[in-house]
Amino acid sequence: MVSRPRPRTITFVSRNPGKAREVASVLAPFGLRVRWKRRELPEPQAPSLATVVAAKLEAVRDVPGYVLVEDSGLFVPSLRGFPGVYSAHFLEVWGFGPIFELLRTRSRRAYFQTVAGLRHGRRVRTFTGEVHGSIALRARGREGFGYDPIFVPRGWRHTFAEVPPEEKDAVSHRARAIRQVGEFLATEPRW
Repeated sequence: MVSRPRPRTITFVSRNPGKAREVASVLAPFGLRVRWKRRELPEPQAPSLATVVAAKLEAVRDVPGYVLVEDSGLFVPSLRGFPGVYSAHFLEVWGFGPIFELLRTRSRRAYFQTVAGLRHGRRVRTFTGEVHGSIALRARGREGFGYDPIFVPRGWRHTFAEVPPEEKDAVSHRARAIRQVGEFLATEPRW
């Protein structure tokens, strides 16, 4: 009887169950299991997602094994990148209304960016994913979470919230960053 290697387990630390499901779905084809650890992580007022991810990685030093964190933002160039690194906080406080108001006479072009941070002991790697598109005229759809109801990827007519999760996972910013994590671990088995 030939024994198969056990699948590697990654602990994904986040307070968002939607992100945990997305991460698990994207990493499954790489033979990686995801254990979700619900925890509030620091989100410092910082100039970049990478800086926020570095703070999160520092905060999970007590979690053993492979540990994954991420930070994502919606960037609108006509608003000088706002809400960007403040996306989650802005959405919790204000919702979509102010974004629609601010974009009434401005370009609706936007992009999502995710920076994922992987820690194993003292070793740390980061991975970045982006998807470009535009802001819809109104919120549409019931799938997903966060800004999904207002973001239309380039070449699509639907928002992320109007399509099944597997369609979103094929192109999303988070999926692109997390897929890089899977590819890295598949090619670097001793990392």
